[in-house]
Amino acid sequence: MANRWLCVLVLLSFALCSLAFSPDTSAVEADGIVEPGEDVEEELAKTAQNPVANIISLPFQNNTNFNFGPREETQNILNIQPVVPFSLGADWNVITRTIVPAISQPPLGAGDDRENGLGDMTFTAFLSPAAPGRLIWGAGPVLLLPSATDDKLGTEKWGAGPSAVALTVRGPWLFGVLASHIWSFAGNGSRDDVNQTLIQPFINYNFPGGWFLTSSPVITANWESDSDQRWTVPIGGGAGKLFFIGRQPVNASVQGFYNVERPDFQADWSLRLSLQFLFPR
Repeated sequence: MANRWLCVLVLLSFALCSLAFSPDTSAVEADGIVEPGEDVEEELAKTAQNPVANIISLPFQNNTNFNFGPREETQNILNIQPVVPFSLGADWNVITRTIVPAISQPPLGAGDDRENGLGDMTFTAFLSPAAPGRLIWGAGPVLLLPSATDDKLGTEKWGAGPSAVALTVRGPWLFGVLASHIWSFAGNGSRDDVNQTLIQPFINYNFPGGWFLTSSPVITANWESDSDQRWTVPIGGGAGKLFFIGRQPVNASVQGFYNVERPDFQADWSLRLSLQFLFPR
């Protein structure tokens, strides 16, 4: 059900952004995100694409995974990802990102039913320069919290590890990579340990008016699995648009991915729909 509502929201967003109306950009201009004479939508789209931008945002990212599990059914994960930055004096910021997954998972075994609920949360805090140069970066810890409402939806483990991001902007291009690794250190002893790497390269080409092309596949490696069951490697991409509803900036995008490498029973392809609300201060 969650993916249907997000599909409606994203399609409605693209319909709204195609309408001819004049956005109220005064809040963004007053915040200093956009300099006089710059394309407001294009520059704000670049800000939305920066994982360590100094702006509060509330992204909703819906991932529909097709042919998942032994019965090749559909899994849906709606990630609610509030981003809140904090200032540490004039030179440094801490950018916090919390990911709360709402999962609808098909049966994984005989006699099982579809499970709906929350999965394990992750929390990341990036320390990042307040005035970065051409290379924008951030680094800090990532924490895994066993918040799943059912044991089939989570690891039942506490985990921690390092995370880092680096990116650069070259004219209309914005590209970089985010990486993290989590090891479990406590939790249910009967469950498998967590020893997982995440690598997310991202590349965006921005057009005037807030339109952009994008690709941001999430590559994962589970080091507790056998070598032929370890990696999930998707390829793909999509497009999006930054627009305003009154004074509210909204970033909407759609991407499709095919898993060229995947464990048994992992989805072979997925559809990602994103809706991100930005809150300039």
